[in-house]
Amino acid sequence: MTHERDAALKLLKIARGQVDGIVKMIEDERYCIDIANQVLAAQSLLKKAELNILQGHLRHCVNEACTASNPEEKIAELNKILEKILTR
Repeated sequence: MTHERDAALKLLKIARGQVDGIVKMIEDERYCIDIANQVLAAQSLLKKAELNILQGHLRHCVNEACTASNPEEKIAELNKILEKILTR
């Protein structure tokens, strides 16, 4: 497993724990602003994990494709995911 995937996995496990905590906060009828702040924190972790995964993809998969004869497919994949990220 690459460094980027290790880092993403760690962030995702933390985010999973945060989501479990958010569910408990809702069940316990905690203050809405406190819940919203925890949701923002979980979203931030997911974004960081996404960035780690994409950085690893660039370093490994795209780099390998560029040194091979046909990088167009990897570039098209990146364009699609960047479009989704930038339009959300």
